[in-house]
Amino acid sequence: MARGGKKLELADGEPSAVEDVGRPTSESRGEWTYHRLREAIQAGELKPGERIREIEMAKRLDVSRTPVREALRRLEADGLLTFVPYRGMVIAELDHQAVMELYQMREVLEGTAAGLAARHASEAEITLLRDLIAADPGDGDPRALATHNRQFHGTLYRAAHNRYLLKTLNVLSDAMALLGMTTLSLTGRSGTARQEHQEVLDAIEARDQARAETAARYHIREAQRARLRLMFDGEKKNKSTPD
Repeated sequence: MARGGKKLELADGEPSAVEDVGRPTSESRGEWTYHRLREAIQAGELKPGERIREIEMAKRLDVSRTPVREALRRLEADGLLTFVPYRGMVIAELDHQAVMELYQMREVLEGTAAGLAARHASEAEITLLRDLIAADPGDGDPRALATHNRQFHGTLYRAAHNRYLLKTLNVLSDAMALLGMTTLSLTGRSGTARQEHQEVLDAIEARDQARAETAARYHIREAQRARLRLMFDGEKKNKSTPD
């Protein structure tokens, strides 16, 4: 069953990233379904290019097709799903140009967030950022690394104390879920990313707004380079695979 406190199983028998908290009411079932599918996309349980069948999702989530249909419409409006002729709804994929644009915006906005955090972050928020860096999984499971990375960046966004910036960054975070495998899976990237996070935090602790923005921008540029390398490696592998 998908309710009653058990974890959802969405793809390949793996549990969802978030546990069910009880049976949804008829009024909340659409919202409940939307969030479960959104979380599955963010966790990589539903992958870019994968076809989403309404009846299959209804069965897996143990709901009727109506809330699934509502959820799929919302996910399409969010840009996480797209309609492909002869295939139906699929998880959206980002082409090279979209990836470049995404990281360009991340550099600007995350730099701004870090600068504002240096100015506005509370001591409790700084402590949380410090604790997150200390709890870095190291060279562990890529999914654990990706989850930890999202926690760090989400905490940084909130520490900026700007609701409009936070809303925009959350939209970009949704788009990041469409990139597939985390760049932290690349050899050595998790260690350098941790150092870059530390540089951002050091500047925030010093209340150095310009330095924090510079450090965050550098971090995103390095993440972009890693993403392009990962994409190149994937394309090279696909070309070397016989038909």
